[in-house]
Amino acid sequence: MRIVLLVIVVALVALWMSRRKNEPETVQAARHTGAPDEGEDKALAKRDRRAVAAGLLPRERIGTRSGRTFDPRIPPVVEAAVRGDWVPGAELLHVVDGKWAERSEVVAHLEGVAAEDDAFLVAWEEALPDDPDAALVRAASTVTLAWKIRGAKRATHTSREQFAGFHETLDRARAETARAAELNPRDPAPLVHEIALALGLGYPHARMRELWDRLVALDPHHFHGHKLALQYWCAKWRGSRELALEFAEKAARGAPPESLLAVLPLMALFEHEDDHENPYTNPVALEWTEAAREAVAGAPDSWRSRETRHLVGYFLARQERYAEALEQFRQVDDEVGFLPWSYYADPAEPYTRLRDRALRKAG
Repeated sequence: MRIVLLVIVVALVALWMSRRKNEPETVQAARHTGAPDEGEDKALAKRDRRAVAAGLLPRERIGTRSGRTFDPRIPPVVEAAVRGDWVPGAELLHVVDGKWAERSEVVAHLEGVAAEDDAFLVAWEEALPDDPDAALVRAASTVTLAWKIRGAKRATHTSREQFAGFHETLDRARAETARAAELNPRDPAPLVHEIALALGLGYPHARMRELWDRLVALDPHHFHGHKLALQYWCAKWRGSRELALEFAEKAARGAPPESLLAVLPLMALFEHEDDHENPYTNPVALEWTEAAREAVAGAPDSWRSRETRHLVGYFLARQERYAEALEQFRQVDDEVGFLPWSYYADPAEPYTRLRDRALRKAG
């Protein structure tokens, strides 16, 4: 059972969402350790009134819906899996077969359950030993577990014990991912999860490019696959600022508008914000801020559109286009578990500070 391995994880949860680089000036928190005085209470109440008047949420409601799914079919499936019932999940994955974006979200929720307690998955595997969907959830959950064990800190701040558990779990995930791909060779999902292995196992560039060619042959615009591959090409992993931006711009220029891949260059710029003098106001940032804003303008509400809006709003605020930033923020106030806030232990705190700054500056 996965519960035994998760004993290790409990001590690492506080590290998992730690920020990997310094906070930008506009979202740095002036930490306050005492109870607010009467003056602070009045100031907070005044800011809340201003926010509500502008169509934003008061501070206590920011992020209250983080982690939800936008597919109403998924919560009953997750509830069943928690109870140990695998059948609803198997049936839903059969329904969304070939709809790779929908399938990714279903798998993401099932793997989250399995990474904590895989009782439902064990029962599924016993009932259908060669079921490709069960194999996919198994591989995905093992990859998730490996990264939970490692934590999100840089290598110099990751313990020997974390690395040992990480690599041991990744070795198991590698075999499971290969099996899932063999059982369903037309499904891009096993290849997406292998990109997470490429990060941890340090695939050389040639091997990563070969893996990428296989993935885009199956699904040229797989959003989650592009996000993971971008991480590989970032300087903090296996690439550089130049390689990351080259990858992001190529993908964004070749993607249909409904894919929202126009946000990839903003992700690349954000990941390297400490490495460039003008990461927000240079011509590349301005171009791709506009492209991402146009792409998300008519997009339906989803986790992709929300992450896009958060990044667009963040860049607009850093470009001092505060009123335009608020247009994005007021649509995503209730959910803040995305970039750029997800690198913080409390995503709502830096988000609220930048949002309130935009509200003040917008007049």
